[in-house]
Amino acid sequence: QVQLVESGGGLVQPGGSLRLSCVASGFTFSNHRMGWVRQAPGKGLEWVSEINYNGADTEYASFVKGRFTIARDNAKATLYLQMDNLTPEDTAVYYCEQKSTITRRTLTRGQGTQVTGSA
Repeated sequence: QVQLVESGGGLVQPGGSLRLSCVASGFTFSNHRMGWVRQAPGKGLEWVSEINYNGADTEYASFVKGRFTIARDNAKATLYLQMDNLTPEDTAVYYCEQKSTITRRTLTRGQGTQVTGSA
């Protein structure tokens, strides 16, 4: 059974930092592209970042580029999102996603972790 368990969310003041983690199980983590999406209150899912199977290739949404860093540790089957210089507009539930390496289609999404940037 595929499982993605996110952690690391919380309340942070403007300009602060958080590191999200996503522990994967039930599939060969190192074979899959992975990503993060978020959902702000009252809004739809928003793509944030993706990383290829070995971490050599990363992509970011324009609104997080230069502030967020995606990374992975295949030995630990864990995906990370380092978030720096957070703003209230980053307030959302952040979800980890398992992606198809070929089609980039989302295969599984975790339960999410809440990030709240205080005003």
